[in-house]
Amino acid sequence: MGTLKAYGDEVLSVFQLIGDKENDITKSIAWALNKCPSFLVNVVHEVLELKADPEAVDILYQSYDAATGITDIEMTDYKTFYLIIEAKRGWILPGAEQLTKYSIRDTFTMAPVKKKAIVSMSECSEEYAKCNLPFMEVNGVPVKHLSWKRIYDLAGNSRDSSNNAQKKLLEELQTYLRGIMTMQTKESNWVYVVSLGSGSPEGSNISWIDIVNKCGRYYHPVGGKGWPKEPPNYIAFRYEGQLQSIHHIEDYVVSKNMHDEIVEMPDEEWDENHFIYKLGPAITPSKLVKTGNIYPSGRVWAMLDTLLTADTISEARDISKERML
Repeated sequence: MGTLKAYGDEVLSVFQLIGDKENDITKSIAWALNKCPSFLVNVVHEVLELKADPEAVDILYQSYDAATGITDIEMTDYKTFYLIIEAKRGWILPGAEQLTKYSIRDTFTMAPVKKKAIVSMSECSEEYAKCNLPFMEVNGVPVKHLSWKRIYDLAGNSRDSSNNAQKKLLEELQTYLRGIMTMQTKESNWVYVVSLGSGSPEGSNISWIDIVNKCGRYYHPVGGKGWPKEPPNYIAFRYEGQLQSIHHIEDYVVSKNMHDEIVEMPDEEWDENHFIYKLGPAITPSKLVKTGNIYPSGRVWAMLDTLLTADTISEARDISKERML
């Protein structure tokens, strides 16, 4: 069978043809909830701990109210539960104003149901959302969060109790969700090369070098001041005037508290979000690769093979740039 491509990328799920913007994600989730009863039941149970009757549930997509705006998804059976779902792309959470407006929406407040909740959906982990949502309850309405990873898991858990058509749809939804999550570009051999100082982060009892070599971790701000906005596939470390190691980034979290992943760091919350990387085994250059013409604290990008063959990191950087011309 041949391949289908859209805008140069292979299409592996029908949901990819809808798109990957926030409204597109909402459409995809709404469609899957409507067509896969087990998925709907599992999502409602995850949020409210009750078993919904999918035959009695209405799903409203982008419902407009003059006073409170447009909701992404509303779900209700009009007697036991009512959910308002706000979906975001990336590590974003709804703000206080938006959540407050939803909590006072007439159709929501007047609904004679036993349980209500406003649900945030985005890539943010549940742990991150607990610390960063403006509140966990607004006007008496609980505010819950489901990460795309959790939605992915719920879709997978729903397949065994679904028919063949529903199983296929849930499989395609999982493929789609993998694509919209902030993921490393797996085919990329670009390496982000950073400098490690000889000291320690403020307030910690472990050095920058030991965080990498002993803990297998590294962290930096999410975007801003030249830092990446998305995790690279590979990261390399230089100190003592030379390239020391290259690591594949196996996993990552976003947090304001480095102690969550690196116990030697102080248990305190910072003002801005940071990527905390879990590093794979070190790839050690087989020869001496000096720093070259790079500022002492400078950070550069270079292709993996050039770092292993060039005499300096700056040479690897320049060769990599020339390839892109």
